[in-house]
Amino acid sequence: MPKLDSSYETRASNRLRPIEGKSNRLVKELRKAFAASEPTDDGLIAIEGLRVLEEAIRSGLRFHVVFFSASAEAKAERLLPQIGAHAEAIIIPDKLFSSAVQTETPQGIAALVRIRNFPLRDILARAEVGPVLVISGLQDPGNLGTIIRSAEAFGSAGVVLAEGTVSAYNSKAVRASAGSVFRLPVVKAKAGDLVGEFREHGLRLVATSSHRGTPLNQAAMTGPTAIFIGAEGAGLRHELISKLDEVVAIPHSEKVESLNAGVAASIVLYEFWRQKKA
Repeated sequence: MPKLDSSYETRASNRLRPIEGKSNRLVKELRKAFAASEPTDDGLIAIEGLRVLEEAIRSGLRFHVVFFSASAEAKAERLLPQIGAHAEAIIIPDKLFSSAVQTETPQGIAALVRIRNFPLRDILARAEVGPVLVISGLQDPGNLGTIIRSAEAFGSAGVVLAEGTVSAYNSKAVRASAGSVFRLPVVKAKAGDLVGEFREHGLRLVATSSHRGTPLNQAAMTGPTAIFIGAEGAGLRHELISKLDEVVAIPHSEKVESLNAGVAASIVLYEFWRQKKA
């Protein structure tokens, strides 16, 4: 394994600690967090890339450890003052960095950050402000990240991930959310358990469908509402749809079987936002 240049310690900030071994505890922790795609027992997730870290800083997240590759030392000098003195900062060889992260062409910066933990009651308390979005069975992390980004853009109260849905902290989902996952309440729950609780809080329950239902532009998308979004192709389970109040559909050409889930959710969220503004 190539050694760190002997001048790193003198050129880098006093906060940067050089590490070379792949068995280092922090490097192993970063690798494990990326593989899990879920918060650790300490509430930490792994993030990677300059833009993602800048969004984490802007969102006020608390950094635990920041990792820089040897070739990205200049980024360390610029970012460390923004991250805060409480975070540990280490610099490692490029090859070791690449082995610990998930992108094929890494930018040389990653971190373990403490994510905010939101209970479902926080989302329900915001239901007067915007719709609650429930995602069921969605497995594409890019689509989920897009939905979370649109949910923040159009004033959603929060996002609930039902069973069979990919983690919001999958590295691809985090990147696609463009930082929204750091700010918008995101919780996990069973879809069946949500129906009764939502009704107790006075929410109207709306399902989305590609082929049948009230055309979106004719639906009354106002008031405290929970919008249920299913996966592409399969959509929502029939037994779940039967428990909801209304099914809405986005009119589109019959040549297209269904819309991408991220696109469909964004259109529905926009329509809710538009009607509220109107």
